Amino acid sequence: MKNVMIASVVASLTATASFAGGIAEPVMTVAPAAPVAVVAPVVMTNDWSGFYAGAQVGFGQLEAELDDVSADEDLTAYGVQGGYLYDLGKFVVGAEAAYTQLDVDGADDNADVLRAGVIAGYDAGRFLPYVTAGYANVDADGVDDDGYYYGAGVDYAVTSKVRVGVEYLEHKFDNFNDSDVDLTAKTTSLKVSYVF
Repeated sequence: MKNVMIASVVASLTATASFAGGIAEPVMTVAPAAPVAVVAPVVMTNDWSGFYAGAQVGFGQLEAELDDVSADEDLTAYGVQGGYLYDLGKFVVGAEAAYTQLDVDGADDNADVLRAGVIAGYDAGRFLPYVTAGYANVDADGVDDDGYYYGAGVDYAVTSKVRVGVEYLEHKFDNFNDSDVDLTAKTTSLKVSYVF
């Protein structure tokens, strides 16, 4: 009986010792992080091709020069424009026609200007900086004469259908009505156009 008792104590001590090192401490497992999607930077692009029409309003000066003597008057300009642009990728080309009425300070009647010319610009996404030039005809007090114009501007595509812009033009009418007077109308206009 003494042997059984000793065997039983030894067995219980052995079992306790084996359990003491046998239970592993809890291990914290972390789930792997979900992959993060890489978003490419958004580049705003715009196709400038298509027909458009709109309106413009601006201000400027009418300068008259005879020999070395010149005089100028302030003016208000407002009118309509329409045209077609073709987007070649980096460059944009097109044609535009416009009618502008010049309300010159101190003049009894307004001057009507008709323009037809070409546009060449750089496609900068939603911005289109451009240069323009072409033929111009002015009718002032029933007297009309032919000339030319040139200038520059920049358009911004608010949406795919609506564009706004600012444009500076110089209209030249040398020897107006076969006289020695050279007329120059300088205008800065705000434009809005709708694309069809």
